[in-house]
Amino acid sequence: MTDPIADYLTRLRNAIKAGHRVVEVPASNLKKEITKILFEKGYILNYKFVEDGPQGSIMIALKYDPVNKVNAIKSLERVSTPGLRRYVGYRNMPRVLNGLGIAILSTSKGVMTDKEALGQKLGGEVLCYVY
Repeated sequence: MTDPIADYLTRLRNAIKAGHRVVEVPASNLKKEITKILFEKGYILNYKFVEDGPQGSIMIALKYDPVNKVNAIKSLERVSTPGLRRYVGYRNMPRVLNGLGIAILSTSKGVMTDKEALGQKLGGEVLCYVY
């Protein structure tokens, strides 16, 4: 596996399309931070870090609308790849769905959303767009 973040996003996308309630993803520190951001912004219902074996895993409970059975996540899009890294300064921060979505960035102060990075005047590598 050459791109663990793309694998993480693909597992979430596939679980959403299949209508699963829970998805299990191999853990890493970066994936844990992305999961925390998705939980704080209301895109997932809950998460739990399971320490089994050397790597561990993340159990993610997906969030669905109870009436329409529509998932809270409409799109997960990988931006920066191992072959082509995408960096932005705080002056060129991307706007996802005109501010309705979020961009997740890896900055020198850790993993954060585009709005948090803009508030701290930080740039970094754009990992993905979520809306």
